[in-house]
Amino acid sequence: MDHTMRNLLSEVGGMDYLVSEFVRVTQYAIPAHTFKRLVPENANQAKTKNHHPVHTQLLGSNAELMAESAFNAVQAGATHIDVNFGCPAKRVNGHGGGSVLLQTPGTLYEIMSEIRKQLPKRIPLSAKIRLGYEDEELLLDNVAAIESAGVGTLTIHGRTKKDGYKPPARWEKIGLIQDQTKMVVVANGDITDIESLQRCQAITGCRHFMIGRGSLNNPFVFQQIREQLNDTQSTGKPNALLPLFSSYHNQLKEHYDEVASLGRLKQWCGHLRYEYPSIKNNLQTLRRSNSTDELINTLRELF
Repeated sequence: MDHTMRNLLSEVGGMDYLVSEFVRVTQYAIPAHTFKRLVPENANQAKTKNHHPVHTQLLGSNAELMAESAFNAVQAGATHIDVNFGCPAKRVNGHGGGSVLLQTPGTLYEIMSEIRKQLPKRIPLSAKIRLGYEDEELLLDNVAAIESAGVGTLTIHGRTKKDGYKPPARWEKIGLIQDQTKMVVVANGDITDIESLQRCQAITGCRHFMIGRGSLNNPFVFQQIREQLNDTQSTGKPNALLPLFSSYHNQLKEHYDEVASLGRLKQWCGHLRYEYPSIKNNLQTLRRSNSTDELINTLRELF
């Protein structure tokens, strides 16, 4: 998600930190000024306006260029570097990035060790992987390669690239890694509420959890989980969504034109339909909106 959505989720709160969209490193090292533009929170001590840390994420396959880019990101203000080895997109994999690298543990080691050498010791380094590419045969080898490169935290999505996003996430495989590594393991996949988080915790033994698509479907998910863990009153989703949606609209207008803003609002409605029946039942009407004001007014009528 881009910085506008990160800022919106940060307004609601409940999370410990957020992660930027991956910055692709292909033919040249990404300069510092690009990181300032793509991850504007780096100008604010790598935090949102509501003080949630934002980790800068990279994606690429050239160890030298990745390391130089990571260094430039720190020069731009990044305080934590994360590397994406989990993206299943064909276009990304076709250019040698993301989960395709899970087929070559040696490459994972080369990339992460080179980045670790370039970064100041004070800057934490983490990675995100899936269970594998076509299968899980190299899972333990991939984890060992990343750990031996000096990585402190590993987020694991409980599916292979071949699985895409088909349910269920295989949390038991994450638990296997949790028992065999000294890295902090963050469990990811199919965590959408307090019940699924607690099931994941019981199966994996993890104490750290990442929510991705679930936070777009329900922007209150982090706050609700915190409240339920602390046995406090839960936020009423339907009543709270409309002002949050309006806030997002206003933030988009500061950074994008009308066409781009309308596209992003419609895209978000596509996610929200999974948690809000009224949006699901009127999704086509919302998608036919010709302006952001028309879409907002339609939502007001629905809620």
